[in-house]
Amino acid sequence: MSFILIIIVLALLFDYINGFHDAANSIATIVSTKVLTPFQAVLWAAFFNFIAFYIFKDHAVANTIGKTVQKEFITLPVIFAGLIAAIFWNLLTWWFGIPSSSSHTLIGGFAGAGITHALLSKGMMPISEIVEVDKVLKIFLFIFLAPFVGMIISIVFTFITIHRNTWIKSILFAVIAIGLNFY
Repeated sequence: MSFILIIIVLALLFDYINGFHDAANSIATIVSTKVLTPFQAVLWAAFFNFIAFYIFKDHAVANTIGKTVQKEFITLPVIFAGLIAAIFWNLLTWWFGIPSSSSHTLIGGFAGAGITHALLSKGMMPISEIVEVDKVLKIFLFIFLAPFVGMIISIVFTFITIHRNTWIKSILFAVIAIGLNFY
């Protein structure tokens, strides 16, 4: 079997692992609350994933993954190593129940493989010439910011739902919080 076929099989394997890795995110809540049976939830998720491909023509995540590493450093071994790293990390986080993003993992895998390839083939050079540093940095920062943003939003909404008569205070609280971020 040629190397390109191995990479295609690995890409399909990554896609399969991505499916069950992200299944908990997409259907666990709806099944655990008994809104739908597991079979109904899988059909529901599959249907809308299929439809979304045709409705939303923006494939920004795929474009980000494909354009993270500069073209001159993308080779079959780089793709192979990025896929292996992403598959390994997805399986590890799935096994231990650690929430993680498969897309972020794939971007990190390709970035690491691209950086290693560039440094081994061309010697020391700025990382900004190998990967899109601003994209990778943005992803890295939001991996850490997302739980905190979610926590703050949930605090606000919990406050609003527990103290239903305090809508004006809540709105003032939100306006003040947003206003403080601008200064």
